[in-house]
Amino acid sequence: MTDVYDPFSPAFQADPYPAYRRLRDDDPVHRHAEPGYWALSRFEDVWEAVRDASTFSSGDGLTFYQDEIGKLGLAPTMVMLDPPRHTMLRRLISHGFTPRRITALEELLREFVRGRLDLMAAKAAEGETVDLHRDFSSPLPTFALAHLLGVPEAERARFDPWVSALTTLQDDGFDAGSLKEGAAANAVAEMFGYFSDVIAARRKAPTDDMISALTVAEVEGERLTDWDILGFCFVMVAGGNDTTGNLISHAVMLLDAHHDQRERLVADPSLIPGALPEFLRMEGSVQALGRTTTRPVILHGVEIPAGEKVMMLYGAANRDEREFGPTADRLDITRPIPRHLGFATGVHFCIGSHLAKLQARVALEELYARHPHAGVGLDKAKRISSPFTRGWITLPLTL
Repeated sequence: MTDVYDPFSPAFQADPYPAYRRLRDDDPVHRHAEPGYWALSRFEDVWEAVRDASTFSSGDGLTFYQDEIGKLGLAPTMVMLDPPRHTMLRRLISHGFTPRRITALEELLREFVRGRLDLMAAKAAEGETVDLHRDFSSPLPTFALAHLLGVPEAERARFDPWVSALTTLQDDGFDAGSLKEGAAANAVAEMFGYFSDVIAARRKAPTDDMISALTVAEVEGERLTDWDILGFCFVMVAGGNDTTGNLISHAVMLLDAHHDQRERLVADPSLIPGALPEFLRMEGSVQALGRTTTRPVILHGVEIPAGEKVMMLYGAANRDEREFGPTADRLDITRPIPRHLGFATGVHFCIGSHLAKLQARVALEELYARHPHAGVGLDKAKRISSPFTRGWITLPLTL
């Protein structure tokens, strides 16, 4: 099925869902030739595999590239570790990244969103094109992350280029070489240098930010090293920033294609929290992440040998009719969703899910309160190029 499923193909990246259906129906344990890896596409298979960290390991990286971690020149971060080390790190980091700390951000985020809407209105009044993703969806998680990590307002201008450079790592298949040269390499060096100084300062004189909380977190006598905290900063910037922006942008895109659903949500904003899993199910920011088998695995009569890269196709699994019924390809903001893979599951369930949901809820509440018919101009939109994530470079807003 190489001609149907080619993760680097522009046609596939524009609309991967027909290929996902073919995989689920005809080739649920797919062998991809070049680069060589396996792909799981049915919901139950992906769900069970992701929850079985002892068989499907994260320790060799999350893409289909071999020796990914070594080629990147980075020590493994929390998302690239297995239990028990992962469990201990997550418990430590959770001391600083608490739901209570996230919830306390709501009014600050709401004020920021309203300010962005004011700026967008001013641009529109001047006849300028307003871009939903660049002007609204993407700046919000950058602001939230900078605030949580204690980046002073006067220094946040230098934070934006780091985010932009690191989120482009997904382009062209997250080629490991791209991290060692150019903007991404500079971004990593600058960001690590900056946060190394911040960590040192917070260890001497803690403040009220998340990094301070992480420097004093302790579980069973163990504390986080400077590298552990730097790794968390890297994961949040490279993996947790644009995914949230793309969730917001995809929500507006989906609702613009289903005006009846948009009218229901605008009339009753209390539907927004329950609709967020449906938006993620329909258009997941993370389409695929890899694991490596630690032993031979047999699925649907096919044996995957030990030591093989296996891609978990979240984007395919989240539209599986076997899990979500015959309307799996249709948006339903009131759909009951007992389980989904928008934030993964198991030991690697997204630690930032509370933050992502808070930001998306606030953004959609404020956007539709002011612009109940907000839509997007897909004819002039441009998507990122990635076999792993699904999102936008530019997405014009229509009112």
